[in-house]
Amino acid sequence: MIGGMAIVLGKPGVDGLSEAVGVLRDWQYDGAPMQLHPGDLGWFWRSGAEATAEAVRTWRRDGRILAVGLLDGPGLLRLTIAPDAWRDEELAQRLVDDVTGPEHGVLPAGEANIEAPMGALVQDLLSEDGWDVDEPWTPLRRDLTEPVGDPDVRIEVVGPEQAHVFAAVHRAAFEGSRFTHERWHAMAAGSPYADARCLVAYDDQGNGVAAVTVWSAGPGKPGLLEPMGVHRDHRRLGHGGAITVAAAAALQELGSSSALVCTPSSNSGAVATYTSAGFQRLPEVRDRHRTS
Repeated sequence: MIGGMAIVLGKPGVDGLSEAVGVLRDWQYDGAPMQLHPGDLGWFWRSGAEATAEAVRTWRRDGRILAVGLLDGPGLLRLTIAPDAWRDEELAQRLVDDVTGPEHGVLPAGEANIEAPMGALVQDLLSEDGWDVDEPWTPLRRDLTEPVGDPDVRIEVVGPEQAHVFAAVHRAAFEGSRFTHERWHAMAAGSPYADARCLVAYDDQGNGVAAVTVWSAGPGKPGLLEPMGVHRDHRRLGHGGAITVAAAAALQELGSSSALVCTPSSNSGAVATYTSAGFQRLPEVRDRHRTS
């Protein structure tokens, strides 16, 4: 506690989601380690505003949000921290106490993962508490201060009338996906989507072959690709690289300073696709993992 001001864990509720999205926008800057982005909340919004609010956690001191977490699936907390609080000892200890105690309502008991910015003090404290590192992920970045170029395929921006096309390509790109046009409409109704675009690439026969969603954090800040996928029947034809170039161009039009994406390092095909589209590999990152 600093000057009598305790750190308070809470849920934002639907009415407070815009504030959480706003601080995530403020915390994005070029050169930052890979961290939770407003687009991550935007993509989660496909499950609806109520589900998104239920999955978000905030930590405040004196009313100011210092950390935001997203429960992005069973046992996975994606966490980021205000840049000026990364080494705040009181905050880091409170975060560890809350994420390791199931009674605090953040993570359940048992196996769990925490994604947090590399270099944040919470990483050190989790390690001391017995959290190991998990499989590596590769972040990639493309500078958008230079011209992006032409993707050489037909690209369409998805609106309500094309939502079913985007949904169909997404389901064909990701094994087990249950994405529907209803989920697209739920996502598009969320506040992060005001600065986002969904794109579909088409081949010469008019087939939808790849899809991507891009999320701006505002002018002069890094934008995010989440997700990008190629239809299972149209792979290894260059469509992934083409739509990734289109995604970078869309973020540039939205005013983003750079484009970011992150993929498991074991997915060498995805890494190769992004590098072919002008993205540069950044140092690998790893979640913190608890086995029990």
